[in-house]
Amino acid sequence: MARAAVACGADGIIVEVHHEPDKALSDGPQSLFPDQFRKLMNDLEIISVLTGKEVIKRPKVRDQVFIPSPSQIPPTPKVAFLGKIGSFSSQVARKMFPDSSEYVNCNSFRQIFEEVVSRNASYGVLPIENTLTGSIHGNYELFLDYPEVFIVGERIIRVSQHLAVFPGTIRENIQVLFAHPQGFAQSSRFLESMKNIRIMDVGNTEEAARRISEFGIGGAGITSQEAVEKYHLTVSEEDIEDNIRNFTRFIILSQTFNPTIEDDKVSGVFVLKNQPGALFQVLKIFADAQINIVKLESRPIPGKPWEYLFYADWEGNIVEDRHKKTLQSLKENTLFLRILGSYKNIWKK
Repeated sequence: MARAAVACGADGIIVEVHHEPDKALSDGPQSLFPDQFRKLMNDLEIISVLTGKEVIKRPKVRDQVFIPSPSQIPPTPKVAFLGKIGSFSSQVARKMFPDSSEYVNCNSFRQIFEEVVSRNASYGVLPIENTLTGSIHGNYELFLDYPEVFIVGERIIRVSQHLAVFPGTIRENIQVLFAHPQGFAQSSRFLESMKNIRIMDVGNTEEAARRISEFGIGGAGITSQEAVEKYHLTVSEEDIEDNIRNFTRFIILSQTFNPTIEDDKVSGVFVLKNQPGALFQVLKIFADAQINIVKLESRPIPGKPWEYLFYADWEGNIVEDRHKKTLQSLKENTLFLRILGSYKNIWKK
């Protein structure tokens, strides 16, 4: 009923939780166990996004699950992300960090890593994967250049791409279309209907909106609702992405890496031995340990033709003994292994 209520647009629910419902002073039969409540809230995280809302946790420091200990959060953390307020990255940063945070606007994904490495920023927000366009491979490869940076959390948001225009511009009079490459890729079918229009790549969705405002009449772009409002543009068409189930996974970067037993997701990269059955042996390690691999993808090793890295995400942590044994087996059966992060997956059902 709680899931259905949120799906129908409810702004709140009342849920009773008890460790021992049989001993509850009232309403024990309808109380949830803590584990059931945790699963319910994870489900509501997903449903709320689909209805244009969001589950906000209290205290006001929101979504602390990616931080090993709330006491380690600086009073005013500095967070680096691509673009300025209005970009999708900025929206994730403001949802995951306290309102008192300071923000470092970056012009490239590499700069985000550099801000974290230099400790000018405590955390970085980085898009890593989209449900329509797949992995953002360049961002994965940046981990090879910055081995002191780790993944300490993640956030998945629904991405709604809008066709925005300068006020007074009609679709027939559009001369130029500004968008981030991901915006173009996620809206490729819609763009097929746009004829004789100059396409201009920009660094992020916020910049697309700013360029529209600077261009004036005839300017259009693919951007977010927040950026539209920031620059006082007009939405010509909403939700132009190829599929409304358009989600982007963002990861949180930090040099402070304190894995805990509460983590339930691990990201790593490894290189296989050049021998028959090498991949099978690695997969067998996970299978024998009853560990679920949720993602596995191969990528060329930069500068080494026909040699490949494997990026993997799996359930678990790197603290428990059984997971430590798995890591040791992986080291013994690969030429190279690096743990990219161990963190809490807030969307796990």
